[in-house]
Amino acid sequence: MLRAGAPREAPTALPPPSKFETDPRRAALRRMRLFATLLLVLMTAIFIVTTVVKLDWPWIPYVRAFAEAGMVGACADWFAIVALFRRPLGLPIPHTGIVPNNKDRIGKALGNFITNNFLTAAVMNERLARIDMVGALARWLSEPANAKRLGDYVALQLPQIARSLPLPRIGELIGTIAQQAAQAIPAAPVASKLLAIVWAQGEAQALLAQAIEQSEAWLAGNKDVLTEKISERSSRWIPKWIDRMIAEKVLNGLLGTLAEMRDPLHPWRVELRKTVEKLIAELATDPQMRARAEDLKAELLASPLLIEQAKTLWAEVETGLVSGLPAHSEAIGEACARALRNAGTWLQEDEERKAQLNRRIRIIGERFLLPYRVEIGAYIERVVRNWDSATLVDRLELQVGKDLQYIRINGTLVGGLVGLLIYVVSQWIAQF
Repeated sequence: MLRAGAPREAPTALPPPSKFETDPRRAALRRMRLFATLLLVLMTAIFIVTTVVKLDWPWIPYVRAFAEAGMVGACADWFAIVALFRRPLGLPIPHTGIVPNNKDRIGKALGNFITNNFLTAAVMNERLARIDMVGALARWLSEPANAKRLGDYVALQLPQIARSLPLPRIGELIGTIAQQAAQAIPAAPVASKLLAIVWAQGEAQALLAQAIEQSEAWLAGNKDVLTEKISERSSRWIPKWIDRMIAEKVLNGLLGTLAEMRDPLHPWRVELRKTVEKLIAELATDPQMRARAEDLKAELLASPLLIEQAKTLWAEVETGLVSGLPAHSEAIGEACARALRNAGTWLQEDEERKAQLNRRIRIIGERFLLPYRVEIGAYIERVVRNWDSATLVDRLELQVGKDLQYIRINGTLVGGLVGLLIYVVSQWIAQF
């Protein structure tokens, strides 16, 4: 609302009517206006002819009465319709030009109407509860043509979005957030959980078994080479056949040990398992272990090498975003379309899920709109008040003018029928 003495905003002009001359609604309005005017002209011509012609035909007075009343009805309705939007014939007749002269009041009434009838908690809850927004979105996304069109649009816009983004600043922000998150997360408990998951799922045991097998195969395949290397490094006073014998015994012992370690119940593997399980428990509970882990984490985060590697990685990401997205736009579009179709299918699979999402959307909509219902009404009032009057009238007339011309047509015909009825009744009364 404007305060007393506050400067009034300049009217906001809507698009000039000349830009809408090709609008089919304007052509329809012209046709209906011409038809209503020609009907008035017809009533006038009939009245003149039936008045001027001196024929003693009994039905002529009835036709003249119909035409006369039709003219009156047509002129009255023409005046009423024109008075809504402008002054008839430019004359300063009171209570004409209703829309432009009451634009501010109309804006206020429209704002109050929207606020009090559409933006109340009861009305919004009732209306939104009837709308299956999630279902409509899911059905729309499930259509392959819609998903492809939206996916292609996303793929087309991604390179432009990437070029417009301040990627260096985003990289710094991501790095800062990642560093703060790493500092806030305790290292030892996380390492304990990760190690427990890896160890419990058997990947570490399988990796250990594979390492033992590959070590055994490598030793067996390079036995002669290793024997020769060991012999070369022994004392020259020791005979070579003794060196080879010792080397072979050592290698055979290693191979035998590795073969035995293939068994998961081998004492060394059992000891290793106990050591790992102890480490997992200490990482989760031992304060000293936690302190050592935090010190190691702080040292790692402060390492210049890690920071440099992170910058290099982000530079590669930037280059890929700018130069790689256009080259892969087709694949990105297909991936987006596939993801959108899957999302639509996922949303339709579970009615309870749809209902829950609809409830959340409804709650978010109410929480967002209800606190601002008065501001929304005031905004509508300001927008209508700042519209240019002439263009507003033209737009409103373009919107409803065709239907208003039917009022002129009906007024002409109904007026004629009423005039004819009055004439018949007057003739009937005159007989008594």
